[in-house]
Amino acid sequence: MRGVILNYDARTAQGIISGEDGQRYTFAGTDVDGDIRRTKAGAKVDFNNHEGRASSIYVMSGVASEEKSKIVAALLAFFLGAIGVHKFYYGATTAGVIMLVVSIGGAIFLLIPTLIMSIIAFIEFIVLLVRSDDEFQELYVEGKRGWF
Repeated sequence: MRGVILNYDARTAQGIISGEDGQRYTFAGTDVDGDIRRTKAGAKVDFNNHEGRASSIYVMSGVASEEKSKIVAALLAFFLGAIGVHKFYYGATTAGVIMLVVSIGGAIFLLIPTLIMSIIAFIEFIVLLVRSDDEFQELYVEGKRGWF
């Protein structure tokens, strides 16, 4: 069965899943297959119903939001990174606005700030390419990591 985690308390290792059938199922952290750190409210899961409790829980995505492609983010960083388009793509809006303002304002200062933003974007292009897809989703899409 599929569902969404409504709540998970790491201190007690207990949580609640809302199943696609409209019922709620309790679970323990030991019922989760894989990385327990991905067990967050909003995570989409697949699980077995065992007498009203969820078991054999597999986290399908860290958060119920749409997944983003690290390749698209890397290409945006390479081609439009100086103005922060890649940051807007994966949801780091504040960092994207900073890059956009500094790059546009760079025209006043002989394009030096724009050049600096271009160098940062190129470094981020490389960092995005070497990260695994799961790391990209966890750090940048779910965690809204702004820099590197």
